[in-house]
Amino acid sequence: MTKSSLPIAVIILNWNGRKLLAEFLPSVVEHLPGDIARLIVADNGSTDDSVAWLRENYPEVEVMELAENYGFAEGYNRAIAAVADEYRYTILLNSDVAVDSDWITPLYRFMQSHPKAVAVQPKILSYRDRTVFEYAGAAGGFLDRNGYPYCRGRLFAVVEADRGQYDEPMRVMWASGAALMVDNKAYLLAGGLDSSFFAHMEEIDLCWRMQLRGGEVWCCPASHVYHLGGGSLPAENPRKTYLNFRNNLLMLHKNLPAGVRVRRLIRRRLLDTLAFMKYALTLDFRNAAAVWRAHRDYARMRSDIATSDATIDLTAGCPDILTEYYLKRHTTFSSLSKRSEC
Repeated sequence: MTKSSLPIAVIILNWNGRKLLAEFLPSVVEHLPGDIARLIVADNGSTDDSVAWLRENYPEVEVMELAENYGFAEGYNRAIAAVADEYRYTILLNSDVAVDSDWITPLYRFMQSHPKAVAVQPKILSYRDRTVFEYAGAAGGFLDRNGYPYCRGRLFAVVEADRGQYDEPMRVMWASGAALMVDNKAYLLAGGLDSSFFAHMEEIDLCWRMQLRGGEVWCCPASHVYHLGGGSLPAENPRKTYLNFRNNLLMLHKNLPAGVRVRRLIRRRLLDTLAFMKYALTLDFRNAAAVWRAHRDYARMRSDIATSDATIDLTAGCPDILTEYYLKRHTTFSSLSKRSEC
């Protein structure tokens, strides 16, 4: 492909999401800085009228049609591979994200001024209540020593109001795939998103792998967007439970150093057993079964998963969120005993 004169491709991955596109695409089109970015909708084999609707209502938006539903991970891998020779950066943008003016420029300038940065996210606020952070990303993500994700602005189900407390840029462990700017070369060299994950936690795994290669992941709160969340699967959906539990185990298996991998996974699997028991005791048998299937399938898949040769444990200095949250009653990121060591 001919190299584009623009540095950024903004790619929205769509699957049967015409209603979401109708609600959220207008703000993205309105606030696209045409001098630095081009908008592309990569359609993941939709069977609704998404593509026809796009071509009728937004002929200026480029449509990339994929042959089938490859899932979030492989869908983006194929889309980014197709544009990587044209654009230096890609912004992965969920179809349920609304934006304001000048949301791309701060991310672009940040990447330009931080040579080691390979990924950066904006501050992500709730679409339903724009005064609070959004669950899946907030102001940048971390992993605790057991592999539980948490964010600046969200611990477990407690989501903070945005009072400007996290408005400073910060290097983070992971950036949300809801609105994620990546360096295309670094993305491809790291292997892209792991398609075996299909969906959920694949961006955490990607960020971990890019950092093991020497890159940095950041949150740049000078940019902010509004995420609906749960656009594909609601939080209580057993399919989402299954993917979260299975993919977390796969991610730890892949990226932990060999010297701590077995011990850490044993501890995590014991904690997941407690989660299984909680679901069962509350008669939520569908989610209990999802946890069981996640562990069964992890056991089947792990022999085929390549492990890293990492000698550094990126989660070693992180807090134990279960202890912090349930025993110490720390419910905000700023109240944690350890915050920035991980």
